[in-house]
Amino acid sequence: MQAKAYVSGYQKGGGAWYSTRVDRIRAIARKVLEIEAEAVAQAAERVNDSMERAARLILAHPGKLVLSGVGKSGHIARKLASTFQSTGTPAVFLHPGEAAHGDLGVVQVGDPLIVISKSGTTSELVDLAAAVREKASPVIAVVGNMKSALARVADVVLDASVQREADPEGFVPTSSIAVALALGHALAVAVMQERGFRAADFGKLHLGGQLGRNLNLQVADVMHRNGEVAWVRPGDSLRQVVIEMTHHPLGACVVLDDERMAGLITDGDVRRALEVHDDIRALTASKVMTVAPISVSPGARVHDALRIMEDRPSQISVLPVVEDGRCLGLIRLHDIYRPAPAED
Repeated sequence: MQAKAYVSGYQKGGGAWYSTRVDRIRAIARKVLEIEAEAVAQAAERVNDSMERAARLILAHPGKLVLSGVGKSGHIARKLASTFQSTGTPAVFLHPGEAAHGDLGVVQVGDPLIVISKSGTTSELVDLAAAVREKASPVIAVVGNMKSALARVADVVLDASVQREADPEGFVPTSSIAVALALGHALAVAVMQERGFRAADFGKLHLGGQLGRNLNLQVADVMHRNGEVAWVRPGDSLRQVVIEMTHHPLGACVVLDDERMAGLITDGDVRRALEVHDDIRALTASKVMTVAPISVSPGARVHDALRIMEDRPSQISVLPVVEDGRCLGLIRLHDIYRPAPAED
């Protein structure tokens, strides 16, 4: 089916043909996202005590969790095994075909099994579920057919049914895969929170990359210390503030009073002062600064500083690092995303 016809078929009441390929592609992409989002929202409405029972089965077992699936569902199961593994639940992916040829030995007595299947009739998964039941292992089925063989053999069933796939022909696993992944994430996060698994725990398991850096480094490890920071006294002129910020271009100037932090002046504060006042010669730092600005402690994780900066209606790009009322330096958003220096 041509893209043009595909878009037209999705338009309510028909509508005019899109004149350019770009418009068609955008419309198709938007419609796919809308269909998948609707499917996930419907799955959220169907969440019931089955989710709670699935979480309890996983939490009650001291060993590992096993996940399995075939085809696209297998890719989702493999990804979810990684998610559980990194959030405090030991987990492995087991391909049902390999399980039939000896790898079933990875399943120990009582290990819960999560099987993912749209149809719920995949013979390899049905056989695997029956085999682990003989090891007293509970089976959690994430299926799109609540009357399927997998649904009947499972101890707990999570409803992953969808009204339609997001492709024009209705057979490409799209919405169904999005729902299966979302249900897996919902279960993983519920288990994680019930375990009391926190960001610090995640950092211990995630040592590399930007995320690992943010979770494992402290603000003191990446901040600019006072020798690099612009600072003035409350009575200093705005001209002096600009000079100091030019010499120390970090986006902010610390205002000190008797060695304690009195306020902070950012680039934005200076621009706003210039916009409001025709004559800036009489302006002093105390008239422009923000008193008691939002700050972070040197012992906080870089991840915490990032949340302080970004989790607000108006993003902050620089934070003073304060301890016992004394400003020890500044940390910028740029510093958080800056690659860590290489070690000798």
